[in-house]
Amino acid sequence: MINKLHLAMIKLYSGDAKRIQHFCKVHSYAKLIAEMEHVDADTLFILEVAALTHDIGIHYCEEKYGDCNGKLQEKEGPAIAKKFLGQLGFEQRVSERVQYLIAHHHTYDGIEGVDYQILVEADFLVNLCEDEAGEQTVEHVYQKIFRTDSGKRICREIFQLDLL
Repeated sequence: MINKLHLAMIKLYSGDAKRIQHFCKVHSYAKLIAEMEHVDADTLFILEVAALTHDIGIHYCEEKYGDCNGKLQEKEGPAIAKKFLGQLGFEQRVSERVQYLIAHHHTYDGIEGVDYQILVEADFLVNLCEDEAGEQTVEHVYQKIFRTDSGKRICREIFQLDLL
């Protein structure tokens, strides 16, 4: 199912290589962190689905609002994901949790669930690189956002942070 979704997302984003690369990288980091944190198989599955679809509303937001900021994606993405995942045959309970994660993946207070935490960390790892964030920004995000041991380790190594 994950490969089927991955290919469907590539098709959905056809012609938008930058965004395809983004969700592929977020998926890769999310899976790596989750496996290093020894999450259960069900949580891993939901997380992988969420990582691949977390920005599914981005094109719609650009068309509707002329903007694709995180809050607009949180607003519009869940309904798009519900329809998309339903067409691909995902279980309702999986779809519901993924919709929740999409609706909150740019909300960093009150994070509930290891899947939510890992998705946020994986998205930040990619965004910090893509945005070419400075050292102070990276250190601030590390201190404020990262909670998993594995996410912290990866962040420190990518950005050569001398923090513990």
